[in-house]
Amino acid sequence: MRVLKRFWRGAFSSYGLVVFLALMLALLPLFVYSFFQEEERGGNFLYKICRFWADAFFALTGLRYRMAGGELPDRSRAYIFISNHISYLDIPMMMKAIRHQHVRVLGKTEMTKIPVFGYIYRKGTVLVDRGDASQRLKSVRQLVYFLRRNISVFICPEGTFNTTHEPLQRFYDGAFKIAIQTQMPIKPVLFLDTYERLNYDSIFSLNPGRCRAVFLPETSAEGLTMADLDALKNKISDQMEEALRFHRASWIRYTQPTPD
Repeated sequence: MRVLKRFWRGAFSSYGLVVFLALMLALLPLFVYSFFQEEERGGNFLYKICRFWADAFFALTGLRYRMAGGELPDRSRAYIFISNHISYLDIPMMMKAIRHQHVRVLGKTEMTKIPVFGYIYRKGTVLVDRGDASQRLKSVRQLVYFLRRNISVFICPEGTFNTTHEPLQRFYDGAFKIAIQTQMPIKPVLFLDTYERLNYDSIFSLNPGRCRAVFLPETSAEGLTMADLDALKNKISDQMEEALRFHRASWIRYTQPTPD
């Protein structure tokens, strides 16, 4: 039975990879068109293409997106969206969850090494190399620029995949510093099932099923200073952890109550 399950996942994942590549190649002329537009307009158009890409990929692979609760963001406002990070599906999930606002993603430089996709990724994200202080500062300036033009930003404050059995890894300060600097609200969104649908361990773990997103209440940064940084970060981390436990996120190792 285990062998059959492994074979099924491998075969389905291979199908998913073909779908991913076929969609990318089919949409490539539109991506190229967006690259030659003015920066802001071209970026907005590129994200529209990516949302269509995510919709088509989900439909063709049996991934069922649904909102599982929470208050949707105000379409007229810019936010600093943050989420947990547990799977390669987190960005497609973001495309589906945040679809009525212009947004830019803070992305990892490692992803640019993937042929063709890496070039699209480079054009569509604000890249950060966490090992390079000057590059981190440049990324922050870009994100602040977009926020001040009423374009939201999306950041995974864990920085990389959470490979523990805890709800979250330790948060970096960046998203919270930007919130204080720009006085913009932070809006967390949780992805509850992407770990089950496509494990961070392997791209050959894809399987169909539900993919739930939950928005948490926004947290205002108005009036906060850098002296409030740790308190702001800890407050939101605690809220997200509590919600992940409430929704029984599958990667969390729950301890059994000790009998009296």
